[in-house]
Amino acid sequence: MHRRAGPLRVDPQLRVCVERRRFLGWLSVPALAAWLPRPAHALAVQAARLWPAREYTRVTLESATPIGHQLLVVRNPDRLVLDLEGIDVSQELQQLGAKVSAGDPYIQGIRVALNRPGVTRLVLDLKTEVKPQLFALPPIANYGHRLVLDLYPMQPVDPLMALLKDREEQTLIDNIEATRPGLEASRPNPEPSRPAPDPSRPLELPPPLRAGARPLIVVIDPGHGGEDPGAIGKRGTFEKDIVLSVARKLKKKIDREPNFRAMLTRDDDYFVPLRERVSKARAVRADLFISIHADAFGNRDVRGSSVFALSEGGATSAAARWLAQSENRADLIGGVNLDVGDPILAKTLLDLSQTASITDSLKLGRLMLEEIGEVNALHKGYVEQAGFAVLKAPDVPSILIETAFISNPDEEKRLREDRYQQKLADSMLGGIRRYFAQNPALARS
Repeated sequence: MHRRAGPLRVDPQLRVCVERRRFLGWLSVPALAAWLPRPAHALAVQAARLWPAREYTRVTLESATPIGHQLLVVRNPDRLVLDLEGIDVSQELQQLGAKVSAGDPYIQGIRVALNRPGVTRLVLDLKTEVKPQLFALPPIANYGHRLVLDLYPMQPVDPLMALLKDREEQTLIDNIEATRPGLEASRPNPEPSRPAPDPSRPLELPPPLRAGARPLIVVIDPGHGGEDPGAIGKRGTFEKDIVLSVARKLKKKIDREPNFRAMLTRDDDYFVPLRERVSKARAVRADLFISIHADAFGNRDVRGSSVFALSEGGATSAAARWLAQSENRADLIGGVNLDVGDPILAKTLLDLSQTASITDSLKLGRLMLEEIGEVNALHKGYVEQAGFAVLKAPDVPSILIETAFISNPDEEKRLREDRYQQKLADSMLGGIRRYFAQNPALARS
């Protein structure tokens, strides 16, 4: 006789465990992250920015309070893992991956997810091995607390080798253009030719260099860049964009001159510390250093172009002192890793034997004022002096040009025009040519 089997009894705890496993079985990892408990004090990243460049790529995360962080370097494949403590997965962070461009030299992609309660993880998939630098910046200007991750190449870009490579590429382009008649006519926007010289002014050309002699090297420094926009006009024009555009035009014109070569301290929208701008000029044994800016002032009626040189003593005016202090804050706004020191460069910058260089800078500045005065009204008819950090190369004549006041609506409008930028670049080239005609370059190895 068989006993009828009763209903199967399941331990209630076992039933809960089974149901939980079934639930987790179909639950995706991102969805699971959303179910995980989060601390009540979790903060959101308010802004996430990406600045790709050949020299280095910068990732900036901005928040209302300092961000706790931990960085891990992983190989095979190369990637960086950045854990953010007490940070929620905000929309800004989620959209960071979409900001990675195909042309980024170092980052292949960025993934963001909640790693564990209270910790958000960023994974940067890399195209190549890099040297990362991670540092925090305190609030300044319109920025809150920033966490900055810089990705440098394992072999830093050599400014001199980059200049030589650029020279070879330009020579190749020139040769192609010379063998293809009508190429200029096929271009949609050919660059205007230099205006005819003033017949009342004698034509001044630099003396020809002997065969095999090195070219005259002019380093052009577009101010600001990246995290540091510089002055901002009423129409939303960024100084960093205007001066880069003018600098590129000036470089093209200089490179077309016989026995001349130009190099930009930055060729894209990224930040370069002031000391590195000086270092680059010295690394390529520059004959001239020209820093290009667009001024701003509280009074929108103020207008005109200015030229500045370094002063070993005090500034020549209160306005010059204020401007130098404003420009010297660029490192604080742009973001410099203060843990990385360069004692050799620091010693160079403190070198007081700059009298001869300042004298030549004043000569160049006066000639530049005469040329720019043909294009725009001058704010001051003489070269002013102040303690600009970017002009402290002891062996390179250096000037800073304020092309116009971007805070003035009329001058801001003109600065945005391609034709006006071409005129500014032409006037700067004229000042450079006249300077070398009157002051032969020093012999260098």
